[in-house]
Amino acid sequence: MIRTGEEYKASIRDSRAVYMNGERIKDVTAHPSFQPLIDIRARIYDLQHDPATRHLMTYREDGEVHAINNKLPFSQQDWWDKRRATDTVLEDIGGVVTRVGDETVGEMWSLFDGQDVLNEVDPQFSKNIRNHIFKVLHTDPFHVSANTDPKGDRSKAPQDQDPDMLLHVVKETDAGIIVRGAKYETAAAYANQAFTKPTIANWGDAAYSDYAVGFICDLSSPGLKFICRTGFAGRAPIDDYPLSNRFDEVDTLVIFDNVLIPWENVLFYRHTKAAVFIRATLHRYSAFAFVQRNLKLADMLIGAALFNVRQTGLEKQQAVQEKLSRLAIYREGINAHLTAAIALPERSPGGLMMPNQSLLYTGRVLACSQLHEMMHIARELCGGQICVTPDKAAFDDAETGPWLDKFYTINDQWVADDRRRLLAFARDLLNSDYAGHRLTFQLFAQSAPFAHLAAVYRNFDWDGPLDFVRRSAGLSRKVLDAKGGRTGDRAVSQWFGQVRDAAE
Repeated sequence: MIRTGEEYKASIRDSRAVYMNGERIKDVTAHPSFQPLIDIRARIYDLQHDPATRHLMTYREDGEVHAINNKLPFSQQDWWDKRRATDTVLEDIGGVVTRVGDETVGEMWSLFDGQDVLNEVDPQFSKNIRNHIFKVLHTDPFHVSANTDPKGDRSKAPQDQDPDMLLHVVKETDAGIIVRGAKYETAAAYANQAFTKPTIANWGDAAYSDYAVGFICDLSSPGLKFICRTGFAGRAPIDDYPLSNRFDEVDTLVIFDNVLIPWENVLFYRHTKAAVFIRATLHRYSAFAFVQRNLKLADMLIGAALFNVRQTGLEKQQAVQEKLSRLAIYREGINAHLTAAIALPERSPGGLMMPNQSLLYTGRVLACSQLHEMMHIARELCGGQICVTPDKAAFDDAETGPWLDKFYTINDQWVADDRRRLLAFARDLLNSDYAGHRLTFQLFAQSAPFAHLAAVYRNFDWDGPLDFVRRSAGLSRKVLDAKGGRTGDRAVSQWFGQVRDAAE
């Protein structure tokens, strides 16, 4: 039951309390800071109906049409379809947006895999998970994610500081739980619901905690307040900042002021083991769509840099080619990890098909940890003119325009207007406030770098290299029992096993 763009817009014209720059926003769909992303999200809904793209964006099951990116992944083909659908969106809008649903809905599938763990708390929670996954398929909401808190003093346990610093349950009622605290949620001010879960907390030895809670929050619920950072859209003309004005995803501090969460929306509660499990497995699906954005961002870096060196005749210089090659290696490294993660999938504990976890998480580290370096290489290739070129108004001015036209026209192929557009694009991609914000967002959006590396450590197949060295060095098999490697039925483990069996 896929929605249209207008139906989505109507769903967020409610009484929610949204604030920006000290002003209460009456209608987010009409506000210049929110409208560009709301229009993009509406366009994604409309792509599901467009005759030219609906076969790429949707699938039919039991007589109903659903969004491909909401589909539970049971096969390898499901992941090829999801990758193609996301590419369709990014190509259509001409840029990169991250928190539009296809990434964040995947976090729910990790809960689907963790039903056995959650059943230790209350079997009702497993039922709630299944119901909400079904609801997402059949109502097609704009679903976002609430991860991080205002933090507070992380050397202390949550209960040993201001109790509201981290989101927690203050009361149980027949209708549900009452929660207080705050969460940062990108796109919350213009979304329908959020999967809200605990941050990486210091649980100590506690088996139970009122802070160990996860739920689906209806973002039109009474008691919520949305305090948004100032948007980049509208600060300067779109001709001078084409990315800032179109693709800024507004981040929001969501205040939970005694908000009722109905029991049917509670996914886990109090059990710290459940909270730890969810944090450890949260991105086993959603990381794919997140890393796929970096691939498109790498294309933008390459395109901006290559156009700049070509128009100034520098492409044939060896030093320039080497820098372009480094950008290409970065791009293809991400591409290889995404492709291999689908080509060597793994069956999850809940019976879903996961992208290969080791390859997916190492690809995420590659994409995020090298992004700043790749941006700097692109800056070098674009040259200093991206930071000194006048804005469009100077090119249009009767007095200054002819001079700029003279000095910015290179040849018949590169006239002043095209060169100005390219330099403005590169400036916004690499040097603007938006560019710096996006770099930080990509670094921390799913989790901090140390958590990225921890995910690699938990999912890499240590047994294969250990067994190879054991045999090469002539060690006995019992040395492998001293400390076990990664456990589980993994595709790469199976491959190592086949090689070992053939060798022996």
